[in-house]
Amino acid sequence: MKPIKPSRTAWQQTLALLSLVLALIILLLPQPGRAATYEAELPEQLMHGPDLCGFAPCRDVMPQATRFSQRKGSPTYVEAFGAGKDGKEEIVGYVFLSTDVVDIPAYSGKPVVTLIGMDKKGIISGVRVLKHSEPILLAGIPESVLLDFVKQYVGKSGDAKLEIGHGGSATGAGLDAISGATVTAIAENQVISRSAYEIGRQVGIFTVEARPPARFTAVDERLNWDQLAAEGSIQHMVVKASEVGGDNSAGPYMDLYFGYLNTPTIGKSILGEQGYRRLMEDLKPTDHALFIIAKGQASFKGSGFVRGGIYDRIQVRQDALSFTFRDTDYLNLYRLVPGDTPEFKESAIFIVRSAQFNPAWPWQLTLLANKQDNKTNQRSFIHFDQEYWLPARYLEGGHPKVVKPEALWKGIWSSRIPEIVLFVALLAATVILYSQRDRLVRMSNRKSKPWISRPRTFLWIASVGFFGFYLKAQPSITQVMTWFHSLLNQWKWELFLSDPFIFIFWWFIIASVLLWGRGLFCGWLCPFGSLQHLTFKLGEIIGLKRYQRLLPKALHDKLRWVKYGVFAVLVGVSLYSMELAEHLAEIEPFKTTFLVGVWNRTWPFWVFIGAIMGFSLISERPYCKYICPLGAGLAIPGRFRLFGLKRKAECETCHACASGCGSHAIDAKGKIDQMECLLCLDCMVMYYDDHACPPLVKERKRRSNAGEALTRIGADGYFVSLDSLRGTLKSAKADKESA
Repeated sequence: MKPIKPSRTAWQQTLALLSLVLALIILLLPQPGRAATYEAELPEQLMHGPDLCGFAPCRDVMPQATRFSQRKGSPTYVEAFGAGKDGKEEIVGYVFLSTDVVDIPAYSGKPVVTLIGMDKKGIISGVRVLKHSEPILLAGIPESVLLDFVKQYVGKSGDAKLEIGHGGSATGAGLDAISGATVTAIAENQVISRSAYEIGRQVGIFTVEARPPARFTAVDERLNWDQLAAEGSIQHMVVKASEVGGDNSAGPYMDLYFGYLNTPTIGKSILGEQGYRRLMEDLKPTDHALFIIAKGQASFKGSGFVRGGIYDRIQVRQDALSFTFRDTDYLNLYRLVPGDTPEFKESAIFIVRSAQFNPAWPWQLTLLANKQDNKTNQRSFIHFDQEYWLPARYLEGGHPKVVKPEALWKGIWSSRIPEIVLFVALLAATVILYSQRDRLVRMSNRKSKPWISRPRTFLWIASVGFFGFYLKAQPSITQVMTWFHSLLNQWKWELFLSDPFIFIFWWFIIASVLLWGRGLFCGWLCPFGSLQHLTFKLGEIIGLKRYQRLLPKALHDKLRWVKYGVFAVLVGVSLYSMELAEHLAEIEPFKTTFLVGVWNRTWPFWVFIGAIMGFSLISERPYCKYICPLGAGLAIPGRFRLFGLKRKAECETCHACASGCGSHAIDAKGKIDQMECLLCLDCMVMYYDDHACPPLVKERKRRSNAGEALTRIGADGYFVSLDSLRGTLKSAKADKESA
C-alpha cells in the first residue's frame, strides 16, 4: 500500500477526523443532572452522627415506620418504630448504613454507600444507593441500572444465599447482574448480603452457633520477638500517613505491634516470669489481656482521653461483636523482655472483659483514625483492621473449623476457570508465534505470506470475538488512570484482581512492552485495533482496495502526536477531577463497542464509531495511529524495549520497506520508530526475500552471474586465468557480507 501525495481530499479527511474528535469531547462533557449519586456529597452527620435518619431517607427503605431511634449497637443500626396490631407503637424493623457494617470496595476502589431496611423477620424491606464512585456508571451504562439492580433484594431474607446469576446453586437465590459492570454488581451483592446478616445476628433475628470456650495446651517455651512474629503470635499493622491525608515524609501514621498474652509461652516471653504471674493473678476467668506497642505520628491511646472515658482509637472486633476499652481496662507496660523488640514510643496492656470474646476464633484489632480530605478540607473517620488468630499449637484440638467469607476476587476467578485457561493459552500462543518470527518470515514472500498472515488473522478474529465481545477484556486508559490514582492514594490488590482477564492482560502488556514494544498488543491482540484491521481487510474483499491509501508521511508525522496530547490531557485532568476525566475518556470507543453496545448509546457515539470504521475501510488503523491515548501511554515505555526488528546498513539508503509500512513507522534513514511500529512484520518478510529486498536482489544476481561464468568455462573449455576467477568470487563474497 503506497502513501498518496498531499491532496485536498487528504487534508479534508484529516480535518474532518479532528473535528469529529473535538465535537465528541464537547458532547461528552458532564451535563447537569446526570449521575445523581455519583460522588454525591453526604453530610458528616449521615455518615457518623447519632441521628442517621435525620439526614438519610430511612422511610424509603422502611415505609411502615413512623419513627426512628438514634444509632445504637456495634456495628450501628437504627430501630424503626410503627403501629402494632393493637395500635400501640412497636419495633417494626431496622435500618442501617452499609459502611457502618462492612468495608467492601467496588471496581472504583471505593464502597457503594447503601441504606438498607430489614423487618423483624429478617426480610429486606428496601435498599437505597446513596453514593457510588463507579466510573462505568458515570457514562455509557445509565445509573438507573444500579438502582434497578438493588431492587431485586426487596422481599428476600437477609440470611439467604444471594448469588449473581441464575441456576448456579440449588440453595442460592439467583440475581440478574449488571451487563458491562459485573464487578460492581458482585461487590454490591456482598455489601447488602453481609450487612443484613451482621445486623440480623446482632439483633437476634439470625441465631449464631454457640462456641466452646478456648482451652490452652501446656506448651511453655521462651521465644524471642522474631520467633513470636514468625509463628503469628505477634501481628504488625502499618498505616501510611498518606492513607489518612498526611505526609509520608514524616514517617508512618502508625507502626503498631500487638499480641495475646494469656497463653504461657507468649505471656512469659513478652513480660517475663514475674510480670506474667502478676498479670494472671489480676485477671478473671473471662478476662483476656492484649499488649500493644507502637510508634508513629499519632498515638493509639488517643489525644482526648480523660479519666473514666474510653480509649477511642483502639477496638477489638470478633464477628459482629466489638469491644472497647475504658481506663479500668488499661495497664501500664513498662518493659518487654525480648532483646530484639523493635523500637517503640508507647506501650500498653488492654483487658477484654467479656465472656463473649473467644481467643480460639480469629479476631481483629481495629485502629480508628481521622482522615483529612485535602480537597474539601473535611475530616471523616476511617478504620484499619489487622486479623489475629492464636497459633494452633497453643489450643487443645488446634484451630476450630471457621468458614470465612470468600474474597470477592477469588469467587470471580473460580467461576471463570475455563475462560481463563483459554485466554492464557491464546496469549502464550501469541508469544510463541512472535518468538519464531524470523523463521516464519523466511518461509514467506511478498506475493504469498501464509506462514505469518494466517495465524495472525486468527488472532485478530479471536481478539475481537473472544477477548472483546465475549470476555469484554478491552484494556483502557481509564484503567491506567485508576492505577495511577491508586499508587498515589492507597493500592489495593483486590481491586485489580476483580477482573481476571484485565488483570492477566495487563501483566502480559507490561512484559511484552518491555521486551518488544507496544506492537505485540496493539498490532496483534487489542480487540479494537483488531476490529479496525479486519475492517480494512473487508475493504479489500468488497472491492475498495484501489481506494485504500495512507496519509502522506509528512502529515502523518504531525498527526501522530495528537494521541500523545490526548493521553497527557486525560492524565492531567484526572488529577483535578476523576469524574471529568472519565467523561473525556469516552474518546476511547472501547466501552461503546464492547462493554455497552453501540445501540445502547446516543447518536454521537454511533457517528464516532461509524466514522472510525468507515475510515478503516480505506486506511489502516486510523484510530490507533492518531487518537488512541492507550497506545500513546504504552508507546512511551516501549521506546526502551529490549528487542527490536533487524536492519541492514543498506536500509539507510533503501526505502523499499518504508514505502509499504502500514504504520508509517520507518523513517527516511531506514530506522524503525518503535513508538509507532505495530509489528506487522511486512518489512521483515522483505528483509529476508531475495526477490524483493534490493540489497538481496543485487547479491542474488551477482551470485547468478558468477555461477553462469563458471558453467560457461566448464562447457566451452575456455581458459580463464585463476586471478580473474578469484576476483569474481571475491566480489560476490563482499556483496554478501555488506548485505
